[in-house]
Formats: sequence, C-alpha cells, structure tokens
Amino acid sequence: MAILIADSGSTKCEWCFISNGRKQFINTQGASPYFLNELQLVALMQNELLPALKKNKPARIYFYGTGCAAPANRAMVRRAIKKVFPGAWIEVEHDLTGAARALCGRKKGIVAILGTGSNSAYYNGKKIIRNSPGLGYVLGDEGSGAYLGKKVLQYYLYKTFEGELHDKFNKKYKVTAAEILDAVYKKTLPNRYIASFAMFLAENRGHYMIENIIEDGLYDFFSIHLARYPESGKIPVYFTGSVAFGFQDILKELCKSFDWQTGKFLARPMDGLIAYHKIK
Repeated sequence: MAILIADSGSTKCEWCFISNGRKQFINTQGASPYFLNELQLVALMQNELLPALKKNKPARIYFYGTGCAAPANRAMVRRAIKKVFPGAWIEVEHDLTGAARALCGRKKGIVAILGTGSNSAYYNGKKIIRNSPGLGYVLGDEGSGAYLGKKVLQYYLYKTFEGELHDKFNKKYKVTAAEILDAVYKKTLPNRYIASFAMFLAENRGHYMIENIIEDGLYDFFSIHLARYPESGKIPVYFTGSVAFGFQDILKELCKSFDWQTGKFLARPMDGLIAYHKIK
C-alpha cells in the first residue's frame, strides 16, 4: 500500500511517499492553516507536491502539521488534501502528535518541539494528554527560532552587541534597520523572517553574548512550559526541531540542572514517523 506522510511546520513541510519499500522525500513550503487558507493549501500541493510525485498516488495520507490542534483547522487541511487526492484515506493530526509518535513511539514522554515556533506536551504513549498553550511568535514561542531570532534583532537594533558581533551581523546580512522593520511589520510571514536570524547564534557560538541569548531563551521554554508538567522529572523529555537539535548541548545541561531525564533528539520527526507507521 502506497502511503504519504507529511510533517509540516510553519516554514517548511517534509513529505515522504512510500511504495514497495521505496521512499521519496519531497520538501515544500510550510502548509500551516494559520498562514494559508484552503485554496492556498490546495495550490501549494498542486504546484509543489504533485509535480514531484508525478503520477504516483497514495492510498493513505498521514498529515501532521502546526496549527492542526483546532478541529476547524484540521477539517480545512483535510478538505484541501481531499481535493488534491480525492481517492485517499486521510488522517490529519497536530504536529505535536506527530512529534510524540516519532520520538516516543508507544512510550510515555514529555515532548518538546523547538523549530521556527515552539510547543510541548505530555504524551501517555497513545495520545496527547496535556499541552502547554502555544501562543505563537508574537505572544509566546519561547525557545523557538523566532524567539531567539527576535533577541538577535533586538541586540543589533539597540546596538547592544559588542563591536565584533555588530560587524559580523552587518557583514552577513547587509540589511538596514528600516529594511528589518519593513520585513517584520509589513511583509508576509514575519515569523519565518525573524527565525532566520537564529542562525547567527549557531554561527557565533562561544561568545558570551551569544551563549547568554541561547541559554536565556531555552531556559524560558523550560521554566514557562516544561516545568509545569507534573510528569516532568518522572519520565524522559524528548526534543525535536532544528533549534533543539542544533543547541542540544545546552538543552541537555538544562535537563541536568532540573534533574530531568533526557530522551532522544531528532532534527526532524520524519524518520520516527516512518518507523511508527511501518509497525502500526
């Protein structure tokens, strides 16, 4: 049976088409119902996914996406997929469920996503039981790429960076304050733009200002979200997402300071989801 698995964040969506033991990986822009309406989701799949699939058609589709916690959003995404793949059986779940299945399989765990945005949940081995509210990049997303990228922009625009870092920022991005503000307040998908500046942190590890930004941002995620689960400290904490994978040394130290057990890290959930659906 041919299946199609999707793991979608707000920035990008990874698809894996599996048929006769062969895997085809496809990347498209993020398919988030927060940023795209039903017609735009259909257009995304028609323009970016179908050409890569060619004439291959999945019998079953498992879609895991950010913004799909709300029933209305799940229904909208499902309708869009149904229009593109009318004959397929379709399951649409929140990206947290996808992360939990990928990381924990059928074991209990605290699941943390740290990518462009951030989220967390307690997973009982079958389903998400509790979720610390994800408020998005404006009000929340502590520890995410957008949260850390915002700190980088603040340090740059407020001229807080020491001269060496300020010069490195100018050399890398060649952008003015006016252009930054225009991109943040007037252009589309500002969360992706802001999150892109988190890479500056990864490229300048070792400087005390850089380490402080990373540690403070990730600590906020621990104290505001993970520490509120009664299960924290009793079961492992699992991490996925580009920020989590890139800064796992700091996350491991934070877990140690909280006296928590650290589970595995995945840069992306797809490999875990492929394994999960093969044994289901």
